[in-house]
Amino acid sequence: MRIVGRDKLDEFAGAHADARTWIENWIADCEAARWLTPQQIKDRYVSASFLAARVVIFNMKGNRYRLETQMAYNTGVVVVRWIGTHAEYSKRQI
Repeated sequence: MRIVGRDKLDEFAGAHADARTWIENWIADCEAARWLTPQQIKDRYVSASFLAARVVIFNMKGNRYRLETQMAYNTGVVVVRWIGTHAEYSKRQI
């Protein structure tokens, strides 16, 4: 998969050192993968949540942080829409 919006991941990792290893591992997994279905993601990331419009939420570090992406399964692209704390994510939903 090709990741669009890696700058958001780099910026977040710079501000949240405890998330850096998780983000680096997710990038490596993502770039090595060719996810064609949500189930393929769920097989690797059991806590991932799937919303409408191919939005996938990855829970990071015991759900302390959240990574919101949008998948383009047909073209092999993952767009990083947002990354932040669980508390920030909850405020966005209101």
